[in-house]
Amino acid sequence: MKVVVTGGAGFIGSNLAEELSNRYEVTVLDDLATGRESNLSGLDVEFEQGSILDTELLARTFRDARFVFHEAALPSVQRSVEDPARSNMVNVNGTLNVLLAARDAGVKKVLFASSSSVYGDTPILPKVESMTPAPMSPYAVTKLTDEHYCRVFTALYGLPTVALRYFNVFGPKQDPASQYAAVIPNFITRILAGKPPVIHGDGRQTRDFTFVRDVVSANILAAESDAVGVFNVACQKRIDLLELAGTIMDLVGTRVDPIHEASRPGDVRDSLADISRARDAFGYAPHYTLTDGLKETIQWFAK
Repeated sequence: MKVVVTGGAGFIGSNLAEELSNRYEVTVLDDLATGRESNLSGLDVEFEQGSILDTELLARTFRDARFVFHEAALPSVQRSVEDPARSNMVNVNGTLNVLLAARDAGVKKVLFASSSSVYGDTPILPKVESMTPAPMSPYAVTKLTDEHYCRVFTALYGLPTVALRYFNVFGPKQDPASQYAAVIPNFITRILAGKPPVIHGDGRQTRDFTFVRDVVSANILAAESDAVGVFNVACQKRIDLLELAGTIMDLVGTRVDPIHEASRPGDVRDSLADISRARDAFGYAPHYTLTDGLKETIQWFAK
């Protein structure tokens, strides 16, 4: 049974493709703008290099696919602040192309990678799916727009869609080298090298970090269920960045004082998810604590 993972050479996509390959015939579509073909090394998948902006390629790739896991996007809040037009082109136009191609190919369900950034900086915690979104960055706007497109394609065209709002995903294969690198790979690689982690702001901002294998589980559970709609995917616990840095130092066995730099525009202050809707709809539950996930991630980066 064929499934397609767009953005499947990226961090989350390659972890998802790895697990899917144990039960499905997997085709990965990726233009390698931010993904790496080496992430697919040793995996039993078919790789198609190309962009979600290429409608003919999407039509050909989606033929006979049961599920499409749409992970492809131009990531990073910071990148979208610097170049909102490019983020919109890839994330919005690209997702519309994916939905059109999936509809026309008779795909059974599209699983879309959304983001907790759609909630913005509302002070109410935990975040629940019924809250009014208040995006603070062009990236967040693109993800919310894509959610609306998913909902409309389900209502108008009968294409089942699920939008999974990821909360701060981390794990093996995450890129620490990009100027837009996420906080955990940034912290880990610097601490492993004996360098101080860089914190933007006072470090008291909190995040609900989610290990990538739990995100993979949520995608597969949602695909193989009757669920449609929007769902939070998270660990349902939060930690501030100073404590996170300290935890990583304890696990690595190195102690260095963090460097503080200016806060970045578009970043939210606090984040914590309510995951009861995903639990009730398709049985999602996180199996990894933050510490468990950090241990596995540190081991991967240490290699």
